[in-house]
Amino acid sequence: MSSSAPGATNPMLYDPIPEGQGSTTKRNQFVAALGICMAAVSGGTALAWTSPVLAQLVPANQSDTSGLEHESFLLTTDEGSWVGAFLAVGAFLGALPAGYLAEKIGRKYTTMSLAVPYLISWALIIFATGAGMLYAGRLVIGIATGASCVVAPMFISEVAETSIRGALGAFFQLHLTVGILFVYAVGSYTHWVTLSILCAIFPVLLIVAMFIVPESPVYLVKKGRRIDAGVALKWFWGPNADTQSALQTIQSDLDAASGEAKVSDLFTNPTNRAALFISLLLMFFQQFSGINAVIFYTAPIFQSAGSTMDPAVCSIVVGVVQVVMTLASSVLIDKAGRRILLLQSSFIMGACLIVLGVYFKMQNDKVDVSNIGWLPLASVVLFIISFSLGFGPIPWMMMGELCAPDIKGLASALAVMFNWTLVFLVTKSFGTMQELLGSDWTFWFFGAWMMVCTVYVFIKSDLF
Repeated sequence: MSSSAPGATNPMLYDPIPEGQGSTTKRNQFVAALGICMAAVSGGTALAWTSPVLAQLVPANQSDTSGLEHESFLLTTDEGSWVGAFLAVGAFLGALPAGYLAEKIGRKYTTMSLAVPYLISWALIIFATGAGMLYAGRLVIGIATGASCVVAPMFISEVAETSIRGALGAFFQLHLTVGILFVYAVGSYTHWVTLSILCAIFPVLLIVAMFIVPESPVYLVKKGRRIDAGVALKWFWGPNADTQSALQTIQSDLDAASGEAKVSDLFTNPTNRAALFISLLLMFFQQFSGINAVIFYTAPIFQSAGSTMDPAVCSIVVGVVQVVMTLASSVLIDKAGRRILLLQSSFIMGACLIVLGVYFKMQNDKVDVSNIGWLPLASVVLFIISFSLGFGPIPWMMMGELCAPDIKGLASALAVMFNWTLVFLVTKSFGTMQELLGSDWTFWFFGAWMMVCTVYVFIKSDLF
């Protein structure tokens, strides 16, 4: 999901291991996080893949296929929208079973197994002979992406010391944007089949990395394997770490959280109900900013804008900005506060969408826009910056902060399902809305929701 994807559970939803006594080292924790996040890079490539590919397979003018004669098959606008949307369907299906599988076979082997659907999906896409195989490939890669968004942040949070929890917690989102940037950079200058082959490298790297990384100590303690958990902690935290204190803390936390909450607890308890409502509403605003439509269709947006700048270069600039601002957001969120970041995010994103709509309206009215060809790029870049600092990470963090520990897991599961449902609705309808309403009214539609969001956050200042 955007990215957020959007779509992804937040590492803050999982309680981390407190920092142990004695001397610890951080190196292997970063090594482990880097290896685990090959799943995030794989997910990022899946999210952004449609941006350069649909520009190659979907003619801008359905009756004019000039310049695309070399393709073995082409897609209609509707087929292209389904290619984008099937990832969200798969992610919806993959998110919940991933948590169950992580409890059954462990975080390590669940994360490693994600490489299988990634590789199967890329094989289906690489050898595709029509829209049907692309649909299947995107559905399977969606399952892997949704599962990655659950298991990888969980795994990382369970091996990180408190002192570097924030840094490692940001690794997943950061590597998701690295995957997006890879697709923008490589996909802009290669054929879509070549791009797909190169994207398949990251699941292979995931398998290799997970052979090196031990199992989560939290999972091992849950299974009564304290000796193995101690060995794993020594690997993650260094040979001089006080593993006995850490293991006791893990056991105490597991014992305290042993009670299982019921789904009804989310709705019968007024506090839980309010927390869930606010969290889901923030998810709604996150996706109705149009972020995943912008990520999925970055290249086509610049192409249809007729900007004087190369659409490929514009896409790469957007990818670089997203990576840099994801890094910056981990620092600013705690310093600036949630409310001000949400307000700037919704207001600036709304303004950027309205400006994009005005640009397309002028273009449709045959106004000469050659002297403002930079405007679409500036608007999308500012849009991405504002999203990365506000509505990208904060809705997931708010879920962890608002919900009580006993219902956090259930609330998280509902949030994942709701978020990916919205990703599907937005990405599936985006292309159709552009056809029926025009690009101007499509961007104004999402811009209007951001203005509503700004008013809501301003009025409900006590919640943030």
